[in-house]
Amino acid sequence: MQHAVGSPLPPPHQPGQGPTGWQPAAQHPGAPQGPAPVPPPPPAPPQPPLPPLPSAPPPPDTTGHVPLPPGAPVGMPSALPAATVPDSTTTTLAVLLIGPAGAGKTSVAKYWADRRRVPTAHISLDDVREWVRSGFADPQSGWNDHSEAQYRLARRTCGFAARNFLANGISCILDDAVFPDRPVVGLGGWKRHVGPGLLPVVLLPGLDIVLERNAERTGNRRLTDEEVARIHGRMAGWYGSGLPIIDNSQLDVPQTARVLDEVLSRAIASPPTW
Repeated sequence: MQHAVGSPLPPPHQPGQGPTGWQPAAQHPGAPQGPAPVPPPPPAPPQPPLPPLPSAPPPPDTTGHVPLPPGAPVGMPSALPAATVPDSTTTTLAVLLIGPAGAGKTSVAKYWADRRRVPTAHISLDDVREWVRSGFADPQSGWNDHSEAQYRLARRTCGFAARNFLANGISCILDDAVFPDRPVVGLGGWKRHVGPGLLPVVLLPGLDIVLERNAERTGNRRLTDEEVARIHGRMAGWYGSGLPIIDNSQLDVPQTARVLDEVLSRAIASPPTW
């Protein structure tokens, strides 16, 4: 069979021939003779392996083009000489405001953070817990393993946020209803997540005041009177703990914020043991 155009197809393998058994000039008389095949070049001598390239350091955490220092646990502040009166309004602080529902923690924390002379963030545990929408474990429906897990997750998230703010020179005030009879889960957990430099302050007005303020709440933030009384009774365990306690029964929000500054100034000068 003649091929009008193109190169001839390789014939089937024949016994006694090479790997392909195909020699175009011999199999197709009259076909144009091409140049003699060029033998392949000899293999290059083996080269020693190249040393591995140094691994590049991981890129720093950035927001846009602004590098962010990594968040680290807040260290315990050093005690100051007795004659030194620190100014808590201009110091970068990590504050944990503790108290029962209705104590005014959130109102005081927001007011205090809004009016400081240095950048300050307010981080509310309840707000972070309520980031969960579908599947939110409402403690009012019963405290169980599910609600406990969401509480722990929210506390850890708040701790990470506080450390990142503090690493970038922004003070933080966190608020949570921490119970004295659960040191590992409550206060100990905050200490692990934020650091030993966290300054806890207890806000504990009288039961009648707490009940009155709770009655003004709406939604899942409002508790039954029985639950409020039970929580308030457990919070009384903070007396004798060594933590500073502010009874704001007769104080409005601005007055409580001023007392908080005084308490924090003393805490900076002589850090509490907890």
